Amino acid sequence: MKKVITIKNVDKFYGRKQALYNINLTIHQGMFGLLGRNGAGKTTLMKTLATLHKKQSGRITICGIPVENTKEIRSITGYLPQDFSMYPTMTVEESLDYLGVLSGMDSKTRKERSKMLLKRVNLTEHKHKKIKALSGGMKRRLGIAQALLHNPQVLIVDEPTAGLDPEERIRFRNLLCEVAEERIVILSTHIVGDIEATCEDIAIMNDGHILWQGTVSELLKDAQGKVFVVNINKKLLPQIKKNFIVTGMLVQSEYTTVRFISDDVPDIQGISVAEPNVEDAYMYCLYSHGCDVSGGDE
Repeated sequence: MKKVITIKNVDKFYGRKQALYNINLTIHQGMFGLLGRNGAGKTTLMKTLATLHKKQSGRITICGIPVENTKEIRSITGYLPQDFSMYPTMTVEESLDYLGVLSGMDSKTRKERSKMLLKRVNLTEHKHKKIKALSGGMKRRLGIAQALLHNPQVLIVDEPTAGLDPEERIRFRNLLCEVAEERIVILSTHIVGDIEATCEDIAIMNDGHILWQGTVSELLKDAQGKVFVVNINKKLLPQIKKNFIVTGMLVQSEYTTVRFISDDVPDIQGISVAEPNVEDAYMYCLYSHGCDVSGGDE
């Protein structure tokens, strides 16, 4: 089975409101990052791939199977929604066994897969804990275990690190990278750091459109020569924020170091060109496609 997802000319409507516009993507084995602001259409696209939503037009194949073949697609796809939840009074072990029953797995397979996955997501010593007693990070890791229970070829995770502390976020990202060695993993997020730490192949989404697809290296190259740094008096800060897309500030006693985006070299004393990071490049991508990313007056 060839591990590739092909999305061609896909539209999605909620009533008269269009949520996806002519989506075209090709996603191969490994980690793939879908980056975009809240409300960009990422969750709609993820739910369409997971067969929870129906598209209105276009074509989607997952590992060669048309997305309309719901039963087949669900047998090879694992999905972790942003709002994953289970019965709070169940234990971790009971919840996985219950989900295995719903998936039609026999008793021996359920026990073997549950034991292996709890070890993989580092929850073995917590298997007798009730769901309601788990931390946010533990619940996310349990969510990955349930999504992998039937050993899918594709794993879709939607905003998985939102609300996690830094240590748990790093642990979760490392887990996703391990899982992606043998399957397609789609990471949908608005957190640039998650993409930077895990993905090389990415797409940027805004208002239901795919603005850009490529590698992180290519995205950084697009922003080369467009990022600047300057030390200014605090009094000049409002003017800088009005005229440019500010991506970073370091406030000191009298002066502020400002990092910002501009197509042309501004006529500002002491300015220097900076090497773009992924956050700079993402903001430049939005800006260059006409998206409103200005902070405005304050």
